[in-house]
Amino acid sequence: MHLRGLSTRRRIRVTAVACATLVAGLLSAPAADARPAPEPPLTTMSIKSPPGGPNVRVLIFHGSAAAGDESPVVNAGIEAIERIGLSGPADQRFEVEATDDASVFTSETRLGAYNAVVFLTGGGDVLDPEQEAGLEAYMEAGGGFVGVHDAARAEPYSDWFTGLIGARLAASSPTAVQRATVEVGDRRHPATGGLPLEWKRPDLWPNWVKNPSGEVHTVARVRESTYRPGASANGADHPVSWCRDYDGGRSFYTGMGGTVSSYDETDFRTHLRGALLWTSRLVQAACKATITGNYKAERLTPANQPGRNDQIGEPHGLVTAADGRVLYIGRGGADSSRPVITDWNNPDVGKGKGQIHVYDPATKKVTLAGELTVFGNKGGGDELVKVEEGLLGVELDPRFEQNGWVYLHYTPHSGVNRDTRMAERRVSRFTLDLATNRLDLGSEKVMLKWPVQVHSCCHAGGGLAWDSKGNLYIATGDNNSSGFSGGYSGNNPQPNFKGVSFADARRTAGNTHNLNGKILRIHPEPDGTYTLPAGNLFTGRETDEGGGKTRGEIYVMGVRNPARIFVDRTTDILYAGWVGPDAGEPSPVWGPAKYDTFAVITQASNRGWPYCMGNKQPYRDRNLPDPSQPLGWYDCDHPKNESPNNDGLVNLPPVTGNNIWYSPQGGAPDYPRDASGIPSYRQDQATYRLPWLKGGGQAAMNGPVYRYDAAGASAARWPAYWDGKWFVGDFYDAEQPRNAVVMDPRTQGSGGLPVHSESLKRIVPVGNDGIKNLMDWKFGPDGALYVLDYGRGFFTSDAKSALWKVTYQGGGPTPAADRLARGAQ
Repeated sequence: MHLRGLSTRRRIRVTAVACATLVAGLLSAPAADARPAPEPPLTTMSIKSPPGGPNVRVLIFHGSAAAGDESPVVNAGIEAIERIGLSGPADQRFEVEATDDASVFTSETRLGAYNAVVFLTGGGDVLDPEQEAGLEAYMEAGGGFVGVHDAARAEPYSDWFTGLIGARLAASSPTAVQRATVEVGDRRHPATGGLPLEWKRPDLWPNWVKNPSGEVHTVARVRESTYRPGASANGADHPVSWCRDYDGGRSFYTGMGGTVSSYDETDFRTHLRGALLWTSRLVQAACKATITGNYKAERLTPANQPGRNDQIGEPHGLVTAADGRVLYIGRGGADSSRPVITDWNNPDVGKGKGQIHVYDPATKKVTLAGELTVFGNKGGGDELVKVEEGLLGVELDPRFEQNGWVYLHYTPHSGVNRDTRMAERRVSRFTLDLATNRLDLGSEKVMLKWPVQVHSCCHAGGGLAWDSKGNLYIATGDNNSSGFSGGYSGNNPQPNFKGVSFADARRTAGNTHNLNGKILRIHPEPDGTYTLPAGNLFTGRETDEGGGKTRGEIYVMGVRNPARIFVDRTTDILYAGWVGPDAGEPSPVWGPAKYDTFAVITQASNRGWPYCMGNKQPYRDRNLPDPSQPLGWYDCDHPKNESPNNDGLVNLPPVTGNNIWYSPQGGAPDYPRDASGIPSYRQDQATYRLPWLKGGGQAAMNGPVYRYDAAGASAARWPAYWDGKWFVGDFYDAEQPRNAVVMDPRTQGSGGLPVHSESLKRIVPVGNDGIKNLMDWKFGPDGALYVLDYGRGFFTSDAKSALWKVTYQGGGPTPAADRLARGAQ
């Protein structure tokens, strides 16, 4: 039988009584088919829906299972809520009543008069079964509930009340008041929208028996690194305030408010006020955005037919068009039916097909739009065999719907010199037939080209992006080997092929006269040429050191392998991520371990590679005559390129610190520094400033900044909660990042850390049957997230290589506009 509102303990007792009655009835039954009388319901209350009315009333219940005088915290809470009800705009004021008499929950005339109920209870078994059933009936009618701090200890035997609250306090939660930092992640909910991004305050900070993230919508988290959370700590994801639509009504809970002084804080009263406005139906709010079950991940493309790439090539990038079409590219790795030629004496060495596919949402069909013959197919092996060149980036013209122009970043096979092992990288414009989704390969206009060495792999980069002014950003890798430096700075000047160094990133990323290891910025013109916008790092006409030592296309220098970049056209801020070197741990001799990096780039800058990483942590020089012996540490504020392979400036722009960096040991490792500013690089002295991410096998895949379209009609679009959040991810899906982060606009341009992070791993699903190997991700015009899964092999496509779509299905804000207590605001 179903007993509404019963605790586990009471259910046993009532069921036993019911069973005894049943047995007695059977023994005295006059007929074999007689049935026992049905058990009466625990409550017959009929509460109007929704409870309350335009004369908004809020009930504070502060009954406690413990005997004795009323808690000073409760008295402070009552007084604060009374003040909240009398403050603010007239159309948002409300009446407040307080009681410790639980019989209110069995009176439909009394309970039904309140728009919201607040629990300030000190905890314990405060409601009998009938009273709890009355509270449940109230919520089912569309009532509002606010639980504060110790309310999570109330009704400890009730599964329903656990769901109403969202989580239970761990028995070993800290008992001392401590000052901590609250990360306010929801910038739109009325309870948090007006609070500081980083809210520093003292309180009693509860731990949770089970972390509710994914089942509730968390609006704020407490940062455990700022206080002592004790043995039952919840980790980097420690929710402290949340909300959800529950059982027909609205529930808001905050773990804050455990001290008398909390209720004197203006910001805390603002927090409570927003919770009360929503639960009492005075305003709408969205409390579904981070609940995992509200998202659907759907694979759009099936596996290729045997021996064909009819659905997908070796996934390497995507872009969405305004009409919903998705164009995605294959780098050039072969499927099992195609030969891999590694012999440099063979004219077809490395020849592959860079493929462009178009997914049409109207037909749900894929068209192979075209194939470029690229240098990019040498299979696996060491860095003197494999290659990461090929078709590397795709972008659409801002007027794509009118002109069909597609920009491709690639390495044509025809440009390879097999003698010198040099190739040509280029960005070209092609025209797509918008009616047939076919690319006109004869329409190519080569816009920009530059030389790359292809004797040794790796780091091709490839990302493309537009800003709102029609400037095109082009991400290029450092075109440098990962070997010959022990996995630290790629600065070994000796290895070369026919005079061209392939192990010294000072020749490329650190060189002001070389387009590799950069993010370029140009302004394409209709005739296929380009001009240079103002504000790049160099003009190309600098007279320093004799002149002729800079390139005006360079916007950002000092990046290693930026495969993915994004420009938020609302702000024209550039977001980028790049893969770091291979050292598994830091070295007091050579410097930092492998740091994969993400950066918010607000102006032209030098991001440090191969001199400095992370928050300006320097590497050691290894110049001639013996690269195996360390020389001095690089100066991040005054870097000098003294490589014999440098043909640019010696004196470089100062390094700008980056916002996110992570290693196999953890996120944002930092170390004590000596008087000269050199970190110790001792692993046992590291502090991990971003505990929510970690590396291992790692390959940073920068994502978009989401922009919510309030006027959009798509029901699948991600909700406004995500607006302005930056998506950062990794190719791998274990402890590596797949997060949406909030940046502080005041510090982001100078290397400020994220102030809040939200895991996406249960929304953009991980695992072998999910999106395990994230290769690219962008939002479409419908507000859905489109994601490329690379597949489970390397330098090829396989059955798991696919285009996915992740949509939101949770519905809009609550309460519905026609159920607002005083009408739409």
